[in-house]
Amino acid sequence: MNHNDYVNAAYRSILRSDFEEAIQYFEAAISASPDDAEVRYRCSITYARSGMMDKALEHALAAVKLDSGKPEYHLHLQHLQALKLVQEAKRLLEDEAGGTLNPYRPVTLLKEAISLDPLYGDAYVWLAIAHSRMNEHVQAIAAMKEVIALHPDDSGLRQLMKDLQRSLQKYIH
Repeated sequence: MNHNDYVNAAYRSILRSDFEEAIQYFEAAISASPDDAEVRYRCSITYARSGMMDKALEHALAAVKLDSGKPEYHLHLQHLQALKLVQEAKRLLEDEAGGTLNPYRPVTLLKEAISLDPLYGDAYVWLAIAHSRMNEHVQAIAAMKEVIALHPDDSGLRQLMKDLQRSLQKYIH
């Protein structure tokens, strides 16, 4: 099989929701044509959808290095980097021992994630949670306002906002 045959086989696998097989075909296509930025980009997307962030980042970075002129490659890489930062912040917030060592670390990670991908709503939600846990309710509400502006029809976000506002009222009184 040549490089294009592997890519076509990968797409057929994706259509069958067999992402593991698609990854194998993308990797074969990369072996056949290692300087093809588009295949690296598509492979990265498939790895990311499969939850394999390290491999997704590896291929996204390779795509950007091979063809730095494609904005979609840069945006994808930045989104993956933001996703990784949010995962780390979430882990710190969920780990009581880790969260008490430096309570501002998750906030720093989340702000960096937002700077990389300002449209990544989960980063704002976790930022609101991080601020709220530190009794920084005004900052938490500000973060929620940002994510609600991105997703105005999300009733879950509106409920979280109400909860944060109640927390602020309790904190004030």
